[in-house]
Amino acid sequence: MRSLKELMSLAGRVAVITGGAGHLGRAMAESLGELGATVVLVDIAGGAAAKVASEVRASHGVEALPLEVDLADEPAVRGVPPTVLGRLGRLDILINNAALVGTSALAGWAVPFAEQSSATWRAALEVNLTAAFVLAQAAAPALSASGHGAVINVGSTYGVVGPQMTLYAGTPLGNPAAYAASKGGLLQLTRWMATVLAPAVRVNAITPGGIWRQQPDSFVRRYEALTPLGRMASEEDFKGAVAYLASDLSRYVTGHNLVVDGGWTAW
Repeated sequence: MRSLKELMSLAGRVAVITGGAGHLGRAMAESLGELGATVVLVDIAGGAAAKVASEVRASHGVEALPLEVDLADEPAVRGVPPTVLGRLGRLDILINNAALVGTSALAGWAVPFAEQSSATWRAALEVNLTAAFVLAQAAAPALSASGHGAVINVGSTYGVVGPQMTLYAGTPLGNPAAYAASKGGLLQLTRWMATVLAPAVRVNAITPGGIWRQQPDSFVRRYEALTPLGRMASEEDFKGAVAYLASDLSRYVTGHNLVVDGGWTAW
């Protein structure tokens, strides 16, 4: 029987993280790099991804590569696995983390339902859901050949429950239908792929609760009052979740949605 230290080791494995230059992507890269993985940071912001890659290399002594990719560009998305295989020779872990989120300054996004734009709806589904499907499809052969293939899709509590719209009163924040629909779809895609890609590839999801990002005080107070643990999340709160689902600690876990929300959905 292997030790916990052996089960959690990712030495020799390669992880691709979309949205790798973002707050959560960086925390995931740090977590997997700390466990010995080579990390590939896929992001539309190539310079920011390069900065995070440099920080991961310096902190953990592992290889970290940035890839500038627009997830709305299907040929570019399909090109990610061949690029990773060409440069690193393998692909073991895929984390679909990138998303258009509720704070995005998009026309027809953080507005009342009657004003939400179908064009923005399509853009959100393209990045939040379609890109995850395309990338997983393109990566599946390499993940199957890995011997440790794992996909982690990053959902949202609003893919599980309806929004508490009173949270947003008096703030510029909103909760678009497209975000909820895309994240709900991603969670169902997780279950679908878990059965179809088994037994060679495990597919799971992490569903974050609200992460503190200097939101208006009124929003934060309301959110904390509705959360059993009494606070919003920090990026550090997700390091253990991604380490668990990416490693052999969870080698008999697939089709699971690990909700990390401080109890928000437990009421």
